[in-house]
Amino acid sequence: MGDFGLQQLREAVAGRAAAFRTKVELQPAGGPGTKVFPPTYAGAVYAVEKRRLPDKVEPITCVLLDSVQSQANRMEEALQTAVDEGRIRLPVIEVDFSDRFSRDGDPTDEQPLLDPIGKVTSLQVPHRIADAILRDSVVTEEDKQFRHKDLKKESSYGQRLRRVSAQDATVLFELCPTALLFGMWDSTGPKGGLGAKFERAMVSEIVGLNAVFGVKTSSRLDPLSIKAGATIYHRNADGGLDWTSDTDDPAVVKDKKGNPVPYNRSGNSEGTPGNPSKANHSNVTPSFGKFTKGAEGLNPLTDTDARQGQIAPGGVTIDCAEQSIVLSLPALRRLKFPVNGDCMPERDAAARTVLAALGLCAAALADESGLDLRSRCLLWPTQESLSWELLQRGKAEAVSLTADEAVELFNQSVEAAKNEGLPWRDDPLVLQPSEQLVQLVANSQRLTVDEGSEAE
Repeated sequence: MGDFGLQQLREAVAGRAAAFRTKVELQPAGGPGTKVFPPTYAGAVYAVEKRRLPDKVEPITCVLLDSVQSQANRMEEALQTAVDEGRIRLPVIEVDFSDRFSRDGDPTDEQPLLDPIGKVTSLQVPHRIADAILRDSVVTEEDKQFRHKDLKKESSYGQRLRRVSAQDATVLFELCPTALLFGMWDSTGPKGGLGAKFERAMVSEIVGLNAVFGVKTSSRLDPLSIKAGATIYHRNADGGLDWTSDTDDPAVVKDKKGNPVPYNRSGNSEGTPGNPSKANHSNVTPSFGKFTKGAEGLNPLTDTDARQGQIAPGGVTIDCAEQSIVLSLPALRRLKFPVNGDCMPERDAAARTVLAALGLCAAALADESGLDLRSRCLLWPTQESLSWELLQRGKAEAVSLTADEAVELFNQSVEAAKNEGLPWRDDPLVLQPSEQLVQLVANSQRLTVDEGSEAE
């Protein structure tokens, strides 16, 4: 390890430093000036705002390329990979759907899932330990629901979570330390809105600077040259296709007046029933992407409010993108970790050091895994590695830490915390999904199959 080790991290966490900070300049992998695609929100709207930057006289137009929530999820995903590869040992809670999927493709009451899910962990669900997937599952070792309004029917872990607070965060440290790092609100638990809330200590986002908005086109050329006017109708599938263009087909479905029923697989109101496009055939007329239902916010192409049906922006070109990561040390210092009701400053310091090391490790591992954010949004860091600054009062100290060094630092901090008597669960806490949750997933999968899929 370089100049920055466990002792230096302990001192930083215990002292008065404000934060670890890093900024990374990013460029599209296709090169400066090539288009990237931001995430869309309700109605196909981009998150656009003006921001004031140190080297600009006037605020400039920026577009969000990866939100704080998404960045946290990507870091958790990188941690999950490190756990799977055995690089780190991190407490996780996993819900195992493996034996509820029928591998022979013939669902039963015991194995009703049409598509395998496997194991889902607290590093993969959006609300961490407070997620409804965990809440609605059963602790295998106790045969009790993980969370339940009735205390007698709730697992011992759930009962302890009712008492968690910043003054007693030990159970989260033991079961789901990432909730203390990336934040959590236990609003879906037995206490509802009074459930424990923890702020984010780790905040990361990626923003495109000086954005110019383009448009997105779509089209499809049918190699069979099927025309839109060639009407198709519903037919009783009887093992074959569920549509036909032959009105004399004895299997064709007819309405009360005896007329063939135009085909509409998805059942939605878009397009014309009976058009071959309802069965994914025929050409699609070249068109521009448009705002859809629920659009609200700015239409940056017109500087007016976005409205359904308007041509929407499709991709952006930017001067560059910037990723900023901040790990708040005061947020960690607010947390205490009593064991059996006893508080010890040394124990608190050891737990906070683990959380700081976990944050540095998560950022390093996510950086190591790359920035392929979504389709047509692959970004490339222009600097060799993450370059941290430790923000002391009146000065910023450079901290060098590779991904391997961050992993080693984290593992050392965990061993030191264990030596202070802090609980740390090395093996997953295993839950089984409730029958109601499995049935809900199975019903949703059937609905997805029925709806089909829309090609891009």
